[in-house]
Amino acid sequence: MKKAKSFEISKHVVWDAWKHVKANQGAAGVDSESIADFEGNLKDNLYKIWNRMSSGSYFPPPVRTVAIPKKAGGERVLGIPTVSDRIAQMVVKLYFEPLVEPCFHENSYGYRPGKSAIQAVEVTRKRCWRYDWVLEFDIKGLFDNIDHDMLMQAVKHHTEIKWVLLYIERWLKVPFQKEDGTLVARPKGTPQGGVISPVLANLFLHYVFDKWMERNYPQNPFCRYADDGIAHCRTKAEALALLEVLDVRFKECGLELHLEKTKIVYCKDDLRRCDYPITSFDFLGFTFRPRRSKNRKGKLFINFSPAISNKAGKAIRQKARRWKMHLRSDKSLEDLSNMFGPIIRGWINYYGSFYKSALHPTLRHLNRTLVRWAERKFKRLKGHRRRAEYWLGGIAQRQPQLFPQWQMGVKPTAG
Repeated sequence: MKKAKSFEISKHVVWDAWKHVKANQGAAGVDSESIADFEGNLKDNLYKIWNRMSSGSYFPPPVRTVAIPKKAGGERVLGIPTVSDRIAQMVVKLYFEPLVEPCFHENSYGYRPGKSAIQAVEVTRKRCWRYDWVLEFDIKGLFDNIDHDMLMQAVKHHTEIKWVLLYIERWLKVPFQKEDGTLVARPKGTPQGGVISPVLANLFLHYVFDKWMERNYPQNPFCRYADDGIAHCRTKAEALALLEVLDVRFKECGLELHLEKTKIVYCKDDLRRCDYPITSFDFLGFTFRPRRSKNRKGKLFINFSPAISNKAGKAIRQKARRWKMHLRSDKSLEDLSNMFGPIIRGWINYYGSFYKSALHPTLRHLNRTLVRWAERKFKRLKGHRRRAEYWLGGIAQRQPQLFPQWQMGVKPTAG
């Protein structure tokens, strides 16, 4: 007679968890096992995860740390769990997320099903038209500083499933493993890079910020995307007062405002005449600032609105340079289209959502890269930049579907 398992965990959910993890790909953890390696013995590997989780004997391995550069300078440390551990975390997420998701605030947009960064930018744009002042804030090292006891209180408020509580607590206590093999204890925080971490971070901030704002400052609408947030105010004095109490609130909960990224902004436009030095802010890759626009009658006016930020444009150009497209003379134009077209389309779909013309300089840079490719590819064009531009421009006219920027009218031109 088979011994009953301590916890009832569906094998179907473990299978679904694997499919999610495989779709997301990701690097290997401390055991150096890749997605392909794991899949090589899939049935046995999934059975081991289910068996150990069901019996209560699953203990997560250390989390591999990887330092990646931040756009604004410095480094961000990501925690990379093993493939098996990512699947185990996904199992818990599939059970736990549906319990907390309906409780989350409508103005929380980060890492949530059915919510997006574009929605967050859109709602912020509309509120900037109604409110003169913005408090832009950023939480310093959110994932590294979440208080474990406070977080577990919140988790227990939403579920009594013993194995969910058990494994979340174990994941919180798992040490980091550095490149030299050294283990580092984690008395606080949840690894940025863990599957369960975004849900836990949202849950923590739901009580630290979202519900607190709703209860104490209902007159100040806000928008939060993970650790980035915007609160709207009617006056400068109101924004200053909110900043002061928000700083205290976060400190009480073990968090800290990133002072360099936290500021009060005046949403200046044609009707707002206040003399204030800060009239722009960045949010989710967009810069909100006064911009020249046309109304329905064609009359120009100054409008406070978002467009792709300089940092985002620079990041796109840097990524395009890493492609070394101009050196791929062994590829055809159709090959380049297949390789890079989907990525470019993703950029246009996101950053072109608002004030699309601000994206044009970055797209023209991509065209110049294609011109350089043409010069290297064809001897008759070598050293003849203008001739290469005409040649590529002719193709763009005849086959605009090759590249997304051509479809929106940004084509190579001589000059």
